[in-house]
Parts: sequence; structure tokens; C-alpha cells
Amino acid sequence: MSRAFISVRSLLLAAPFALSPGIALSMAAPVAQATATATATLKDAAGKEVGSARLVQQNDGVAVTVSAKGLTPGAHGTHVHMTGTCEAPAFTSAGGHWNPTDAHHGLENPQGHHAGDLPNMTVQSDGTGELSFMIANARVAGDDKALLDADGAAIVIHAGPDDMMSDPAGNSGGRVACGVVEAG
Repeated sequence: MSRAFISVRSLLLAAPFALSPGIALSMAAPVAQATATATATLKDAAGKEVGSARLVQQNDGVAVTVSAKGLTPGAHGTHVHMTGTCEAPAFTSAGGHWNPTDAHHGLENPQGHHAGDLPNMTVQSDGTGELSFMIANARVAGDDKALLDADGAAIVIHAGPDDMMSDPAGNSGGRVACGVVEAG
């Protein structure tokens, strides 16, 4: 048998063994890397579904898309909150904004901002709104500072606009919708 046709199995069974020049052995098959994703179904204080969110891991961060319906027209503060619970009616169980680096609040804050700070969502006169944003240098899952840590995360829409500066939450008012972020 020619050396070029020696099976990988026979190579593994022969110990010790040496490969001839020109014969390469690769034990690792190419593996497609799965993209981490997460979703949330947003509900109002009465338990009515009012929107959804999708979070997708990208090379440079997490792409977040939030869609809403049945909200009052105008600007609404929208954030990723640090705890994956949404107990109505106030949704305070979701905790504060997701802030794994202990930063200040507000996308316009010169001292930096929470990872969970998103731009305001503009809700149209028909009650619908959409928001797309990239959370730079963030992870959906996989390490101790990832969004989906031991206690999860939630997406929260507030009653009013976020002022993008004030600690701890931008004076955006009460929480009118909340959705637990779930992997997949």
C-alpha cells in the first residue's frame, strides 16, 4: 500500500507514528460557527403583546432591532435592562440598565454610557415604532459580561424620551412595555 493511501484510523492506531513529507493530517473538521441570537416578546402592563426585539451577535457587537405597536405617539426611551424578568405592572423587576462596565448613563454622555442605552424609539401616530442599533463591543452570550448572563436580560420601553445624559436612567419615565430576552 502506498503511503499516500494510509487511512487516518491506521495512523491513529500506530503509536508512535510519523508522517511522510507531503502528507498532512488534520483531525479537525471545519465547523461553522453559530451566530448567537436572542429574541424578546414585549408586553404592556395588561399582558398584551405590543412588540418584539431581536438581538444578533455581529463581529463588532450586538445588532438590536425593536418593533412596537399600540404605544402612544412620540419618543420613548428604550433600553436593555440587566435582569430577565418582567413583572407587571411597573416592570421594576427588570432592574436597571444593562451596564457591565459600570459606565454612566446616556448615549450623549461624554464620560461614556451603559451598554444597555439605546436611542429613543419614535412611535408614529398609528402607534407603531421601530428602532435598530448596534451595541458596540457587546456579546449576546459566552462570557461573564455577556447580555445573557446568569440572571438574563430584558428589553424595556419607557413612557417618555430618554434625555441621553442623566444618571441613572435618563428621566424617561415609567416602564410601559417589557420583554424577557431569550436565547435563540
